[in-house]
Amino acid sequence: MIKTFYEGGMGLTSEKQSVVFDFGVRFTKAGFAGEAAPRCIVRTEVRCSRSGQMRKVFDALNSDEQYDLLVDFIHNLYFRHLLVSPKDRRVVVVESVLCPTAIREMLAKVLFMHFEVSSLLFVPSHVVALSTLGVNTALVVDMGAVETVVIPVHEGVAVLHAWQAQPLAANAVESQIKEMLSEREKSKPSEGFANLTEANIEDIKVRACFVTTLQRTLKAEEGKPCPSPPSVKYLVGPDSHILNISGDIRENSFNVLFQQDADQISVSTMILDAIIKCPIDMRKPLAENILLIGGTSMAIGMGARIKEELEFLSASPQYSERLKIRSFQFHSPPAKGNYTAWLGGAIYGATDFVTIKSLSKEAYLRERKVPDWVSLIHNTYNAGTKRSV
Repeated sequence: MIKTFYEGGMGLTSEKQSVVFDFGVRFTKAGFAGEAAPRCIVRTEVRCSRSGQMRKVFDALNSDEQYDLLVDFIHNLYFRHLLVSPKDRRVVVVESVLCPTAIREMLAKVLFMHFEVSSLLFVPSHVVALSTLGVNTALVVDMGAVETVVIPVHEGVAVLHAWQAQPLAANAVESQIKEMLSEREKSKPSEGFANLTEANIEDIKVRACFVTTLQRTLKAEEGKPCPSPPSVKYLVGPDSHILNISGDIRENSFNVLFQQDADQISVSTMILDAIIKCPIDMRKPLAENILLIGGTSMAIGMGARIKEELEFLSASPQYSERLKIRSFQFHSPPAKGNYTAWLGGAIYGATDFVTIKSLSKEAYLRERKVPDWVSLIHNTYNAGTKRSV
């Protein structure tokens, strides 16, 4: 009998499912094309064979170390989490259009030279995320660990001259929590906040903190603060030491994303500035199709707060004359924000797109280059006819 099913039992084709990777600075998603969710979401770190310590994969000191860390990490993904051989499956890598060229070149080198994958396809996260909604136009706001990136997508094409990026994401929130806990430690040194690790701070952010409303923030700025939410108990350490996380910390930690800096930039102004930089006929469709993705976008109250901020700022003198739009609408994707982009890559990986546009192993070995939109070599007339991408 001819075998016609995927090994995962998902479809009726002789070709095995492509493997889909979404490498993040803090977490990596891995799974198979055509599936509704990744098989694993793991920290982007690996145990160093020399020191025995956990190392963040993208914090390498040089290219050789980066290569070794990626080899160990991807090996774990294939043989510990996905349980498949890399040689007989295509690979789809979901990446930001702002991903450094050195990283994508290193990924291609590891996948082709060490794991000998048959083909590799890089897809832009902001564009493929729209396939989960069935729309071609949207303003995609990716709130990750290091930065928030805003890129308008119109008819399936990223409007790159309007992109916005700032380090207003999970790291900024956790730094704010750490600062507030440090102030608490100065007044009450016996509580033990100084011993918290980065993992503890992240856990406090996820479990205890939320995004407060704009009205409560404005009242606090006017000197009329509302009653604080209740504090929570947090267990830390092997001895289950109890820390008291105050309502002030829980409520105000995410405000750092919305407080305008010296350049009057915040997450909300980034969204409005991206819309303003687009042609006037694109602005209304973009404002009515906002998509929040990334792990930070999953914070309780994030979508509601951003909507309040946009409506408030659009009526302010700063934007009222330049932007006549007062209504903003948000999409609800069929996936959690932290793997919406991965799901878009899984959808693309289940279509003929992956066979038509992939970079084959033979083409890579011949030229040792990965086509990149920032390079004129790959963006000249008829460039696509010279390569299999």
